Amino acid sequence: MAGLKFLPEDSSEANQHLSAPLQQLQTGREVASDDDRSVAADSWSIKSDYGSTLDDEQRHADAAESLSSAANFRPASDYSSDKDEPDADAMTSMLGLQSYWDAAYLDELANFREHGHVGEIWFGTDVMETVISWTKSLCIDVSQGHITNHVGEAKSQPVEQDDKYLSSWSVLDIGTGNGLLLQELSKHGFSDLTGTDYSEGAIDLARSLADRDGFSNIKFLVDDILETKLDRQFQLVMDKGTLDAIGLHPDGPIKRMMYWDSVSKLLAPNGILVITSCNHTKDELMQEVENFNQRNIAISQEPNTNKDQETQKDHPPFRYLNHVRTYPTFMFGGSVGSRVATVAFLRN
Repeated sequence: MAGLKFLPEDSSEANQHLSAPLQQLQTGREVASDDDRSVAADSWSIKSDYGSTLDDEQRHADAAESLSSAANFRPASDYSSDKDEPDADAMTSMLGLQSYWDAAYLDELANFREHGHVGEIWFGTDVMETVISWTKSLCIDVSQGHITNHVGEAKSQPVEQDDKYLSSWSVLDIGTGNGLLLQELSKHGFSDLTGTDYSEGAIDLARSLADRDGFSNIKFLVDDILETKLDRQFQLVMDKGTLDAIGLHPDGPIKRMMYWDSVSKLLAPNGILVITSCNHTKDELMQEVENFNQRNIAISQEPNTNKDQETQKDHPPFRYLNHVRTYPTFMFGGSVGSRVATVAFLRN
């Protein structure tokens, strides 16, 4: 996924919503100009993977039934830091549709072939560097057995020391876009790297860039997190904006529930999920995970549950591990927030 262009720190428009949905992401169903579409396409990526034997129609129906029956669970898209009722128009956008991203990445691919442009860095280079350094440190701490609820901030270590820990981590980047995140992870010692995207144009671009830059070790696959064909689990799953974009689909609440079910199957036990969002705060992401955990516990208590589901009574799928504390913050409505949130969850 490519980069968001943030407003200046002192911009009053930037403070209109604590979880920073950003005006360009709430375009409704209006048709964007070519320039707007190009910028937004460099800013988002909704792509990925899901592991289920159910067909799409059945999984969609199951998710819809869970939403309608679980009155005590708020849909993910209802979480908001500064208003009681969600704005329905702001909850959906063309940015949640695959057709949008297919067209956007065709433009990006043509730009690369004609001019060698890679597209913008997702969320900007500063955020990418922070996420990579922080995630690397987190993985090293986990490898060394230092698993706590509050792992320390990123620490700079020699690459030679990192390699022995990081080379064994299998990494999946869902909604990989141009794949530059995986290239940077490779530079920092990770070697088992896979990127997926439901846009074929994005995967063509990512492969072209990796080939040009000498990263033949990175695997890129066309795959959708809600309909994944992947048959393996990963120790580290990275998401930078994919969950946000899924929430902008007209069926966002249902699809987000399907997303969590998918990720829980793709992430290996004791694996780490790192989500970077510009549309949800750390607390909102934690609440969404808690709702998913509660839903799975409730399912495990129903009659005729299998053994795997029964284990979730005492061990819900995810628990909060840590979050990035170094992003710039601002005050709004008496609360302190950031335009970007990066949160790590551990798979139980």
